[in-house]
Amino acid sequence: MARDQGIAPRDESFDSVLAAARVGAPWACTAIWQEYSSAVMAFLASRGSREPDDLTSEVFLAVFDRIPRFEGGEPQLRSFIFSIAYRRLVDELRARSRRDEPTAWTPELDPRAVDSAERDAERRLGDERARQLLDELVPDQRDVMVLRIVADLTVEQVAEVLGKNVGAVKALQRRALENLRKKVAPTRTPA
Repeated sequence: MARDQGIAPRDESFDSVLAAARVGAPWACTAIWQEYSSAVMAFLASRGSREPDDLTSEVFLAVFDRIPRFEGGEPQLRSFIFSIAYRRLVDELRARSRRDEPTAWTPELDPRAVDSAERDAERRLGDERARQLLDELVPDQRDVMVLRIVADLTVEQVAEVLGKNVGAVKALQRRALENLRKKVAPTRTPA
């Protein structure tokens, strides 16, 4: 399809997409959105954003506002996008903690309720169990693991996003993996 219809041709290189996005070409911004938005939304949702769709939109508005001044290649753009996402998430969590918003009661989230064995087995499978394990980590370890797994960032990119040095990120990742190994003890049936 043609560029004037708002869709990037499949054979466009990253450099040409980035150059077009810098001058505000809608097809290039769409291409960047399509490439990164789902990972950003997954990152925000996994870290507790109440409105990951809205926050993802805010992140990309900031990205497109700042992209004319952006320098670097694809890995740097990925880091740039997730740096903005991380900061917007921190802002949301801080604002929410200051407001002390009430949450609606739901039976599924009531810690006093005891689930059936079947429900407990279902919870062990899939995303919910992974999210639960990540939530049990200390915040720095959890941030590193989510950025490494969900956002698929390199150790160097995670260090840039979190404002830490590479050695600290590696140490946090190692400790997180050790903690997760202890929590997921080998059993007779796979969890």
